[in-house]
Amino acid sequence: MLSSRPSDTGTAAGAGTSGPPGASGPSGPTASTVSSVADKRRAIELLGSVRYGRLAMSMRALPFLAVARHLVVEGGVVLRMHRGLGFHESCDGSVVAYGADNFNSPASGGAADLWSVQFTGPAEIVEPASDQRERFGAGPAEVNGEHFDPVYLRLDPHLSHMHTLTFDASP
Repeated sequence: MLSSRPSDTGTAAGAGTSGPPGASGPSGPTASTVSSVADKRRAIELLGSVRYGRLAMSMRALPFLAVARHLVVEGGVVLRMHRGLGFHESCDGSVVAYGADNFNSPASGGAADLWSVQFTGPAEIVEPASDQRERFGAGPAEVNGEHFDPVYLRLDPHLSHMHTLTFDASP
């Protein structure tokens, strides 16, 4: 069974809101709002359990995917890429999407054996603190024959989507 749960985590104009307009009333957030916040939290938690994902961006008006190493940092996602490819320049100041999954290493026997998450929001070039750079670990020695030169982007997730695939154990 495939299940999809989008979570609207707010925008600059509606920061702190979640779910459809009018979802919270005078007495506070409704159950659907709480579920969206919980789903975003779970999606971020799942992202933190894997190291690599795919960055979707637009280059010269064409869609493009690139692999990146990531860290979850204070509710955002910090990406490490190779500067020599120039992808970071297309992302800086633009809205991008970043996704990851556990399709190559599913959890054994869990309620949600396979999952994928996607986050969409603005990205900017950043210089992470030294402790964050250490958390990334060693980078590759080379990328396409060039010495690896790291560059970092921060993605501020405004939208998140989580998909889970659950398998029935019976034949």
